[in-house]
Order: sequence, then structure tokens, then C-alpha cells
Amino acid sequence: MTLRVVLADDHPMYRYGLTAVLDQADGIDVVASVGDGAALVDAVRDLSPDVVLTDLSMPGLDGVVAIAQLLGLQPELPILVLTMHEDDAHVFAALRAGARGYLVKGADGAEIVRAVYSVASGEAVYGGAVARRIVAFYSGRQVESPIARAFPDLTPREREVLELLAAGCRNHEIARRLGMSEKTVRNHVSQVLTKLQVPDRTAAALKAHESGIGG
Repeated sequence: MTLRVVLADDHPMYRYGLTAVLDQADGIDVVASVGDGAALVDAVRDLSPDVVLTDLSMPGLDGVVAIAQLLGLQPELPILVLTMHEDDAHVFAALRAGARGYLVKGADGAEIVRAVYSVASGEAVYGGAVARRIVAFYSGRQVESPIARAFPDLTPREREVLELLAAGCRNHEIARRLGMSEKTVRNHVSQVLTKLQVPDRTAAALKAHESGIGG
């Protein structure tokens, strides 16, 4: 049986690459590729897919809200999250909304394909970093994210800004994703540059990439 997949991500090139990976796999057919949460809900309503693969940070209707709405349409719909966020807030918000799997971007094509098959068969799937956070949460231990370990002097918000900056986002996109004004983003970027002791955002992104963030 061919699995009919709808995927959602607001980066067109990432969406294009992901579609190519999935379409090359045996038994998977990407029937829709959309760039925001509202379009995702519409596509699921129109197409009734077998699996949804979605990002969390999207314009308008974000991924967590979209997941809850999708399960209102199809209560047994397998939803797999694929996102850059691996902090507790995003992980547990998605799982509470009803996601059946959670992978962090950076997962290779084979892992993503396996995860699609797995959630379609009723399994719960978590990438290694996410699984460790879940275990740590329920065991009462704290797990530092890679960016927190690499840049301990940055505040949590500054780390979010750096992570998006390293992913190639401009100030207006960072502002939209984090729900703040561009002026506030500029202030955070300035603080990040000062704390990292770099002259510009390109150098900050390079430093983040060298630490394994956003590359």
C-alpha cells in the first residue's frame, strides 16, 4: 500500500528536498506540500492523507495548533513533527497536541523515511536527542540543549535568535517566528554579537555552525 503524505514547512527549498527524498522511497507518495499551518489543515481536509509530516514554526497557524486541528478532522491521523526545535517546551507541546513522532532537522533521509513508515504503522517515533529529553523529563533530570552547552553566556531568547540566524533567517523572519518586533530582534542580535565577540551576523552564524548549530 502506498502511503499518501502531506508535508508542511515554510522553507520552500527544504520542502522541495524533503519531497524528493520521500517520493524516492518505496511506498510513499507526497500528495501535497504546503508552507503554513492553515494550508496544511486545508490539504488534510481535502485529501485525507495517511501521514502528515510538519514543522512547528510556520506563519499564521503554527504547527502545534495545526496538529490539534488536524486530529479534530482525522482523530487517528499519524502526525510526525520535523523541526529545528528540541527544547522541552516545543517537544511536549507537540506531543500533548497529539503528534505521534518528533524528529529534529538534521535527521538524514533514511531516518525520516523510516519514521514515516513507523508512525503509519502505529508506532511512536522520537529522534535520539528528543528521546533523551523525554527520559530526562520523566526521571526528573535536566538536559542541556547543544546550543546551551555551546553558548552558556547567552540567554534562552538569545539562543533562539542565534539558532534562527544560523539557519539563514533575516530579522523580519526571526521576529515573525518568535512573536516579537524587528526592533527587539535587532537588540537581541546586537547582544549576541557582543557576547560572541564577532563583528557581524555572518560571523555569528559561522561560529554557530562550527559548534554544530544550524549547519
